[in-house]
Amino acid sequence: MSRHKEHRVRGIVEEAGRARVSGLRSKEEHTAAIRKDRRVALVVNTHSRRGRRKYLAVMRLLHAEGFRPLGAYAVMDPRRLPDTIETALALNPDLLIVGGGDGTLSEAVKHVPGTDAALGVLPLGTTNNFARSLGLPLDLARAIRVFRVGKVADVDLGMAGDRPFANLTSFGVSVEVAATVRPWLKRVLGRAAYPLTALTILPHHRPFRAVITVDGRRHELLTHQLNIANGRFHGGWQIARDISIDNHTLAAYQLGSGKRLRLLVETLIRATTGRWQSLAGGPFVTGREMLVEIDPPLLADVDGEVRQITPLLLRSIRNGLRVMVPPDFVDT
Repeated sequence: MSRHKEHRVRGIVEEAGRARVSGLRSKEEHTAAIRKDRRVALVVNTHSRRGRRKYLAVMRLLHAEGFRPLGAYAVMDPRRLPDTIETALALNPDLLIVGGGDGTLSEAVKHVPGTDAALGVLPLGTTNNFARSLGLPLDLARAIRVFRVGKVADVDLGMAGDRPFANLTSFGVSVEVAATVRPWLKRVLGRAAYPLTALTILPHHRPFRAVITVDGRRHELLTHQLNIANGRFHGGWQIARDISIDNHTLAAYQLGSGKRLRLLVETLIRATTGRWQSLAGGPFVTGREMLVEIDPPLLADVDGEVRQITPLLLRSIRNGLRVMVPPDFVDT
């Protein structure tokens, strides 16, 4: 993405978060329009783990729920996703349905804010962190039923510099994992491919010292891995009991310390049990705005894209994204 477009995206997201952009419908009006008119457009990343295999099933299930997409796009080349999403939004759908992994959905959240469309999520990826954070069923038929019986909600987005993110910005081992994990391993093992790849990298990885400044207070740590979460899930497991994608707060936490053995143990525990923690009792720093400084500077993985570098300012954009969620989702 060009620097000019990055600033444009940042402006759109922040404006959407401030006032949902003057003239947009209320959530109640938007929900009623989707249920009544069923004007939807569909974009599926058929390069993703399940996208190609499930595309025809998605079309069949949408038809069964009474949806006839204004346009349906199967995208084999992920480089075409930005233009395809813009093409689908140009049809003025009430609901833009996007299927793929978290990387596909992180691309969608750059385009939906500022439009009069809500984002509908199809969980077709490996970990489906964003879908889990929204409380969506991972079963495809039940997820599509949400488009008919669910409601429109406004949830938070994170901003890492000029880039919006739905789930996570991370530093350290995960950046190398994102560049190293094999597509075939993801297809075979699913979400377990990530911690297993991390275990091969960790013996050679050097810890780094990071400073996180929140509300004028500095938090210093030595670690192999630092995460800043907007959503509730990482690697398919819940980060903490009381974290939310709609609490207007980012949560920073480290995995392990500067000791490889401790990180190895924590990685294995998370990979095998998905252990819960509480923000009140775990190694968390929370706030609406965080400055991350690392010396020497490190690259950041922003929802699967390694593009930013420290020092990096991260912020929570309240109600920055309009989405379709189950009826029992708590929308604040």
